[in-house]
Amino acid sequence: MTDSVALDTVDLHILRLLQNDARTTYRDLAAEVGVAPSTCLDRVTRMRRTGVILGHQLRLDPARMGRGLEALLSVQVRPHRRELIGPFVERIRTLPESRALFHLTGPDDYLVHVAVTGTADLQRLVLDEFTSRREVARVETRLIFQQWECGPLLPPAANTIGPAACQVSEPG
Repeated sequence: MTDSVALDTVDLHILRLLQNDARTTYRDLAAEVGVAPSTCLDRVTRMRRTGVILGHQLRLDPARMGRGLEALLSVQVRPHRRELIGPFVERIRTLPESRALFHLTGPDDYLVHVAVTGTADLQRLVLDEFTSRREVARVETRLIFQQWECGPLLPPAANTIGPAACQVSEPG
């Protein structure tokens, strides 16, 4: 577990704005936050250097990319041993259908978010890439009807600073 970084209200305001639009210019950020552009740049640079800001991502619409069906696959791996987990994780991460992979506690070992072209593609993925693996004991599939992205992420003490907006996203 890493140590948290002290963030003040200006840092939190910058993070909230960047999480809503990572392409916001330093000039616009500074104007919105009420600091000089150079101060804004220094703060963002510090938050990158300390690992608060990890990078920027481009979000794509899976349906517009031909992958209109999304699902969550609960996967149980047996035996759950390190020598099997590494190759399993690396294989799942390389699949073009994989959107996110979570290692869990409880009866299921992994939760995999996938985006596929349709039910036949989902069936092929489950049979060819999951259940065909010797270490996979069980796969349970749940279709995603609708999802919401929430944010911005703030430190626990800052959660009282303004409402977090959620955006709805409908697969396919």
